[in-house]
Amino acid sequence: MRRRRTGYRRRQMGYRRPGQRRSRKAARARFAARQRTRRRAPSKRLAAYSRLELKAYRAGMAQAAAAPREQRSDEHMQMTYTAWHTGSGLTGAQFPRVIPIIKAYCKGYTSISRNVRPGIPVPVRRSTSAVVTVCNEAQTISAVLSELAKLPLCEIIVVLNGCRDGSFAEVRKHKGVTLVHFPERLGHDVGRSLGAAAAKGDILLFTDGDLVIPAEELAAFIYEVDQGADLALNNITPQLPVFSKQDEVTRSKSFLNLVLGRPDLKANSLTAVPHALSRRAIQTIGTAALAVPPKAQALAIQHGLIVTAPSAVDVIKHNRIRAGNSGNGNRVSRMILGDHVEALGEAMSRGGTRLGLTAQGRAELAKARNSV
Repeated sequence: MRRRRTGYRRRQMGYRRPGQRRSRKAARARFAARQRTRRRAPSKRLAAYSRLELKAYRAGMAQAAAAPREQRSDEHMQMTYTAWHTGSGLTGAQFPRVIPIIKAYCKGYTSISRNVRPGIPVPVRRSTSAVVTVCNEAQTISAVLSELAKLPLCEIIVVLNGCRDGSFAEVRKHKGVTLVHFPERLGHDVGRSLGAAAAKGDILLFTDGDLVIPAEELAAFIYEVDQGADLALNNITPQLPVFSKQDEVTRSKSFLNLVLGRPDLKANSLTAVPHALSRRAIQTIGTAALAVPPKAQALAIQHGLIVTAPSAVDVIKHNRIRAGNSGNGNRVSRMILGDHVEALGEAMSRGGTRLGLTAQGRAELAKARNSV
């Protein structure tokens, strides 16, 4: 009887099963080809960068590699990027141009120091405080604080007012957060006023606990104030409908800016977050005025402060629907209209009842109208 060959003897005699690799040499060649492709992949990604972004990426790698492992941290990345930003002649550049450079630097830094979480090292020269107002926002406040933690902030102040859910416990999970708690419901505006009074930063960034806004979008307001603005408003105008379809709240915002001599601001207002204020603005208008945002904005404009709207964050689409802010003539809209009436009264007491507008008779108005 013929003896059956074992698997070992079959391989020795050159037997190959269908689909079996031909040789170890060919397998090694295929593996080496795959490795060469993988090594080329980073170069392909870097090719998508602009020249300055590539320079920032390599600078981030160099700074992380030059520092001892125990020294690599968010603070070190912030410090080294600020120095590199200044040395590269980017001081004063517009934020849309700066943000991709910041991201490239962070990717380069974190590619070497993988234990450092990716942040947004905004090149600011002054300290920044963030004020967050919270009322029953247990589902979103943790994500809001996580985004704020990516920014170079000296403190985060959370004002809890009238919370009946687990917001308090969620905030306590985040280290380094200053918690201001009021059992009764104060409202967002009063909460921002109280948070501003407790803040110590040179720049104050305001947002709400129900809006999870990416850190890079929040950074634009910090950067704008550091560059010299006193009020950096959210440019909500791109999200608004045409004038014929606007509600009374939107029109009141536009009218206030118009009579204050700032029609360029359109419907942008301190009533919308996020926004940022300088320490000079806080000292000029006072923290109490922040309880009535349109009044604070009117005071800032009348005192000659620099008011801009540098970035657009769509808070209309993501605004949480509540019982008091939906429907025609709802409670929130009536409150905002009342705030604008108070702002107009304050403006008239300082600039006259006509707010600098010249008086024209009916004939002159008809003549001007017909000439258009």
